[in-house]
Amino acid sequence: MTKLTQWLWALVLLGSAWAALTLGALELPPACQEILWPLPAYLLVSAGCYALGTVGYRVATFHDCEDAARELQSQIQEARADLTRRGMRF
Repeated sequence: MTKLTQWLWALVLLGSAWAALTLGALELPPACQEILWPLPAYLLVSAGCYALGTVGYRVATFHDCEDAARELQSQIQEARADLTRRGMRF
């Protein structure tokens, strides 16, 4: 089962539970009914905040690969030298 199908199943299960509770399959106190209606919006905003925080954390703790950068710079110099030898000017 792929990650997409796992997320879709979870979404279907949560959505059907929310719909059943909201449409009155179970008797809930009015205070709980008031909380249930905007719950999908709250969950969506929470998921967006989590995603933004995760991306920010990953960007803040990103490690540079200095060895790979030096190797790439040397390959660029070799390519420039080869192209200059073949008649290309920079």
